[in-house]
Amino acid sequence: MKALVTGGAGFIGSNLVHRLVQEGHDVVVYDDLSRQGTDKNCEWLRSEHGERWTMIQADIRDFEPLRRAAADAEIIYHLASQVAVTTSVHDPRHDFEVNALGTFNVLEAARLSGHRPIVLYSSTNKVYGGMEDVVVVEGQTGYAYQDYVHGIPETYPLDFHSPYGCSKGAGDQYVRDDARIYGLPTVVFRQSCIYGPRQFGIEDQGWVAWFAIRAILGLPVTIFGDGKQVRDVLCVGDLIEAYSLAIDRISETAGQAYNIGGGPQNTLSLLELVDLLDQHFGYRLEYAFDDWRPGDQLVYVSDVRKAKADFGWVPRVTAVEGVAELIVDLRFPNGGISQVPLD
Repeated sequence: MKALVTGGAGFIGSNLVHRLVQEGHDVVVYDDLSRQGTDKNCEWLRSEHGERWTMIQADIRDFEPLRRAAADAEIIYHLASQVAVTTSVHDPRHDFEVNALGTFNVLEAARLSGHRPIVLYSSTNKVYGGMEDVVVVEGQTGYAYQDYVHGIPETYPLDFHSPYGCSKGAGDQYVRDDARIYGLPTVVFRQSCIYGPRQFGIEDQGWVAWFAIRAILGLPVTIFGDGKQVRDVLCVGDLIEAYSLAIDRISETAGQAYNIGGGPQNTLSLLELVDLLDQHFGYRLEYAFDDWRPGDQLVYVSDVRKAKADFGWVPRVTAVEGVAELIVDLRFPNGGISQVPLD
């Protein structure tokens, strides 16, 4: 099939493009290459697949090149995004233009193509906001829900917090509504913490990879808050399998939103990740505490049962297995720590 991947040179995007090309699809990557590491991902894709994929370097905010790129696409994976809450607070206009306007542009390009391509949108758990009415209990190393033993379901009320939550949430709702109003087969994935190979984590985003990189280099990390914040973590390979299964069942998944993460069986707090890295390396990762960051949920865990019911997906890679695989990838000379931009 003809696939367009916006943000295809990023962490998730490059892993997705790798699989799509392996499967024989005709893939176009649309990316402005503004994020550090995207050039390295393009080099890696060229080394793996040569010219069997196409690169368009352009901005998601520019409609005309996007419209042309989407003209004959059968599937559009919309992954291009401003990804950090802290960045959205510092520059809310840029965040809005990339996330909200960029998603609107993708939907318009799909609608105006005239042949109803599938659109899969990478959303976020931040659309649920601070979830202040959810009772949270504090454990020794992390927070947990008192009542949501399976995690947060898709029926939980939306309540956008932070500019990032608002911009991604606007896109989330536009994607769902285009299925209702225009009949586009669209799917929303409200993703939790994704990690894995090709992730050049930074302090503001991609915390699992960031902590692992610092541990490999023997450098300290800063923990914002008390370190007991908990997320369900999901290996990128499992995420891409979910993309594939949801598209295979598009007659059931069109117009739907799915919470996609590691679920209750794959949770980590910051302090628990530090302990896991300590065990792996045999020495202690040094850390210091700093103030809480805006919009940081004490705990978020996805209820993934709807995805299992609708398209048969469950996470396969455990957090311990996935972090070990990430460390191997980071240390591998052709794609690892020597390639990570640290400035």
